[in-house]
Amino acid sequence: MDRKILLSESDIPKQWYNLAADLPSPLQPPLGPDGKPITPDMLTPVFPENLIEQEVSTQRWIDIPEEILDILYRWRPAPLRRAVYLERYLDTPAKIYYKDESTSPPGSHKPNTAVAQAWYNKQFGIEKITTETGAGQWGSALAFACKIIGLECKVFMVRISFDQKPFRKFMMSVWDANCIASPSSETEFGKKILAEMPDTPGSLGIAISEAVESAVKDTTGKTRYSLGSVLNHVMLHQTIIGLEAKKQLKMVGVDKPDIVIGCAGGGSNFAGCAFPFVHDKINGADIDIIPVEPSACPTLTKADFVYDYGDTACMTPLLAMYSLGHAFVPPPFHAGGLRYHGMAPLVSQATVEGLLAPRSYHQIKCYEAALTWAKTEGFICAPETSHAIAAVIDEALKAKEEGKEKNILFCYSGHGLMDLTGYDAYLSGKLTDYELPDEEMDKYSECLKDLPKPPKNKSGKW
Repeated sequence: MDRKILLSESDIPKQWYNLAADLPSPLQPPLGPDGKPITPDMLTPVFPENLIEQEVSTQRWIDIPEEILDILYRWRPAPLRRAVYLERYLDTPAKIYYKDESTSPPGSHKPNTAVAQAWYNKQFGIEKITTETGAGQWGSALAFACKIIGLECKVFMVRISFDQKPFRKFMMSVWDANCIASPSSETEFGKKILAEMPDTPGSLGIAISEAVESAVKDTTGKTRYSLGSVLNHVMLHQTIIGLEAKKQLKMVGVDKPDIVIGCAGGGSNFAGCAFPFVHDKINGADIDIIPVEPSACPTLTKADFVYDYGDTACMTPLLAMYSLGHAFVPPPFHAGGLRYHGMAPLVSQATVEGLLAPRSYHQIKCYEAALTWAKTEGFICAPETSHAIAAVIDEALKAKEEGKEKNILFCYSGHGLMDLTGYDAYLSGKLTDYELPDEEMDKYSECLKDLPKPPKNKSGKW
């Protein structure tokens, strides 16, 4: 029995997969404030042109530059592992495989796109990148990538995570990034939020607004903004996860998984693992594909499919996505990377199409799953990753009840060694479950009422 399935470096995927080429119903175009589709040149103050080309591309396969591969070889190809010890504990006939993204230098899947984005910015002549981060996984990943490639990096970190997860900001400092709590007094929007809500825990939407403002106000033109999730080119870069997993599953005789699972905040690790299998499902494969989100931030499971801004200050284009509303300020639960108000347009459209089956879980159930994982497999997972593990356990027990041998694949998106305060809160009985009330959803969705409404285009095949 193979517990670790390893690819040689020569087998690393040489191209990224772009789901936009294969969606049965194409994405709705991003819109400007006037409600009209934006043109790529309108994005140039925020992103370099080479990444804009990827953002709007409908080309199925996009080559990975050799220089990017050379950096990725530090940890890729990443292991595919079989969770034998969890299988034994659950006494399930299911086989559980997980793509171990915790092996990257910052300990998560985020460098897969951080390296690519930093490299493309450097090629375009950019000298500094600004960004936001929730739990700190993205901020530390971009700090690492910028240091390796030779760029300055400034990170606006959601205040509640800045306070809860100090070791993430220490990691960023090691890689010479400047990490500040958001909202901050360094931007006009940050000052505005602090004046209105001095005790706010912050949100990813606010942090994005600050990072975008900081980039576009650089009069030298040498600063651009980088986003760690949501956008098409981010999903693209992450597909190396699922493409590797496909090769590794075939090495142990699995032509296709029966179930693919990933936690979902903005959508990047989920998409990275799942999109290559969404391609197979579009082409006839029978696969259940499950994004898992927190009940406290139920974007896919309770929100509407709308046009909404990607940030709180309404500086980004309007994106067609599932969204709780750009004014949403999430409760301070510990899965900081899953607190975003919206969902990637590609993940959203795949959900509209019926290709995905999203579900949500409370945080206590997820921490219970994390402890089961730690006491069987031995590893301490990120709070975000625990949502995927909770769903995996449910599916493995369902397979046991049904007496079916199923192959389950999930993305182990990162380790939790920088998130132990959350484990301490759980073990000491300080955590409580929180489900976003309907009246709160109604309050936050008020900001959407005057925005355009996208049609829910779908083929009806799923």
